[in-house]
Amino acid sequence: MADLSGGSEPVPVALWPPGEAPPVFQYSPESVAGADGELEPNAVTFPGCPCRRSCQPPECPCLPRGHSYSGPCLRLPERQQQPLCSPVFECNSLCRCGPRCQNRLVQRGLRRRLQVFRTPRKGWGVRALEPVPRGAFVCEYAGEVLGFAEAQRRIRAQSAQEPNYIIAVREHLHDGRLMETFVDPTRVGNVGRFLNHSCEPNLFMVPVRVDSMVPKLALFAATDISAGEELSYDYSGGSHHVPGAGREHKPLEEENSSRKPCYCGSRTCAAFLPWDSSLFSTPASSPQSFNLKHT
Repeated sequence: MADLSGGSEPVPVALWPPGEAPPVFQYSPESVAGADGELEPNAVTFPGCPCRRSCQPPECPCLPRGHSYSGPCLRLPERQQQPLCSPVFECNSLCRCGPRCQNRLVQRGLRRRLQVFRTPRKGWGVRALEPVPRGAFVCEYAGEVLGFAEAQRRIRAQSAQEPNYIIAVREHLHDGRLMETFVDPTRVGNVGRFLNHSCEPNLFMVPVRVDSMVPKLALFAATDISAGEELSYDYSGGSHHVPGAGREHKPLEEENSSRKPCYCGSRTCAAFLPWDSSLFSTPASSPQSFNLKHT
């Protein structure tokens, strides 16, 4: 079976049906610096922890809020009502704890067997080829990390018929500032670029930091996922646990003409894909929002 990643992932990324393939792009298992050169996502700027054995809070500086992971899963409350979690900092390349540390998960890359497949109405999509438990890391949304000006230039240059892969993530810093991350997997990206939107998604996104403040946009299972089930997340940053949570602003009537229909088929389908006006106006209106209170 063909491997979409070309051997660059720890496990192959399958394709279906045989003989078909998505438009050509450069596969990269992790994000890279964009053409504007404004941000270097793989630069090492965090100091390493001094832990010799297992990292434990509060001694380990990489675990400011306690353990983030329980084995291969994000540590979530039993009755989590909103999968927006505390900031996640993994141990990095300067840490002494070693590669087997439990606080290294997203940086290890893809571990679940996934398949990129042709859908009836949504173009290409991604489905799980094995059961995925709630809270498990599924994949990263990787691509070119851009500055605001380049992201805005690219989105404005797109025609209405072209698919938009650019994601804008906004985080609130403890001092009131906003940190924005723009990732574009159109030319360079990974399996995450094929994930479709759903108004009742089974994945949620968490910014995970490893070596620097440029986050990895990690997707985790919001619920137990069966083998063969299509994977999806809410492009606006909402959650299927809280209907409408994190939804984008209500668009103006003139914006509806440029919005694309949603074919997720969920009971709460909003009829249109989320509208992100941030790249058409100012960076302060980005809808995908997270709280980052400890940096």
